[in-house]
Amino acid sequence: MNRYWPLLFLLAAIWGGSYLFIKVAVRDFPPAAMTDIRLLVAGVLLFGYLAATSGTRSSLTDLREAWRPCLVLGLVNAALPMSLVAWGETHIDSSIAAIAQSSVPIFVTLLALRFLPHEPFGPLRMAGLGVGIGGVAIVTGVHPQGGWWAIAGTLAVVLSSASYAVGGLYGQLQVRGTRGPVLAAGNLLFGALLLVPLTIVRPPSEVPSFASVAALAGLILLPTVVGQLILFRMLRLHGSRRSSLVTYLMPGFALLYGATILDEPVTAAALLGLALILGGVALASGERLLGPRTQGEPA
Repeated sequence: MNRYWPLLFLLAAIWGGSYLFIKVAVRDFPPAAMTDIRLLVAGVLLFGYLAATSGTRSSLTDLREAWRPCLVLGLVNAALPMSLVAWGETHIDSSIAAIAQSSVPIFVTLLALRFLPHEPFGPLRMAGLGVGIGGVAIVTGVHPQGGWWAIAGTLAVVLSSASYAVGGLYGQLQVRGTRGPVLAAGNLLFGALLLVPLTIVRPPSEVPSFASVAALAGLILLPTVVGQLILFRMLRLHGSRRSSLVTYLMPGFALLYGATILDEPVTAAALLGLALILGGVALASGERLLGPRTQGEPA
């Protein structure tokens, strides 16, 4: 399957389900322990894929040579943001977490102002930032009945978005000549290593239910492993700019899963916040949902 739209919708459907899986899994797993297990098992599976396609010795050599970027990405692109989302979902609905995390491109644009000054940034992109940040503010106040803990949970997910943005910018500026599957497996394994102390301090206090274990298994296999492989295929076939449009579709799938499976409410404020965030992302990033591939973008 090489066509653009089927791959894009499949990736959005898989990644949108991660918030559902997390919401169910954290009922019985502490957030750090759940994230640690997720990263470790997914990292081992991805390394197995890497070894099967490139050879075990070559894969180990690649990981050893890339240990520094893998360690950095393991912190800012895996351990920290995934733990923040898991903790946030102990206080907020999965759909609200998905909407809050759709703000990642907003933080990418903000960081680009400082670290990518050569990129053009005009009034339209500035307006997009304002609109997107306004959407984040609305989503943060969606659960007034949840009190301060709901606000803290939403802010934790927003902070995870900033961490993912740092990881993306670091990868763009600092990582050269390292294959994507090597970085994917390495950052998951190093992220798992970083979370071991927190897992030891607070392990699961009782035997998890079947639903929580199944949700964690689904989270590992689908969004973390299969999603990574689909992403690499999309990047190779269609380029990073067209692949990034998955941002616009993920929250819709998360809202659908939360409403139909977890019976979460879909409020007008949440939809308004989502519309503002995605509209702000579109303006701030200069993306168009439809249109020809930009000249020079890899096919």
